[in-house]
Amino acid sequence: MIQGLVILLLFQGLGEICSKFLKLPIPGPVLGLVFLLCFFHWKASVPESVDTVASGMTQHLGLLFIPASVGVVKFMPQLQAWGGPIALVLIASVTLSIGMVAWILKRLDAHSPPEANMEETSP
Repeated sequence: MIQGLVILLLFQGLGEICSKFLKLPIPGPVLGLVFLLCFFHWKASVPESVDTVASGMTQHLGLLFIPASVGVVKFMPQLQAWGGPIALVLIASVTLSIGMVAWILKRLDAHSPPEANMEETSP
């Protein structure tokens, strides 16, 4: 378990270093996740220790919303004043995100071999 946590923290640190020193507009943790994804692709599997740690973290993901909830209460007057535009932007961004994911999956499915599609649809 410690090994999995160390791997995750190393990739986050690598992302932070690259973001800071290369002055990239992408946050370090996002770069770290991209590096981790490339590592998993190169290794062709997810190490058991990383899977264990990641599963444990996702079970407690709700705790990360507590600071956001405090921020919402703190800035309630601004939210009331700008609630309409914020809701519009949120709806538009979610719709655009879902549409882009659907488009990408459709493109990826078109590039998959026909045998794979036949196996999935046969009874």
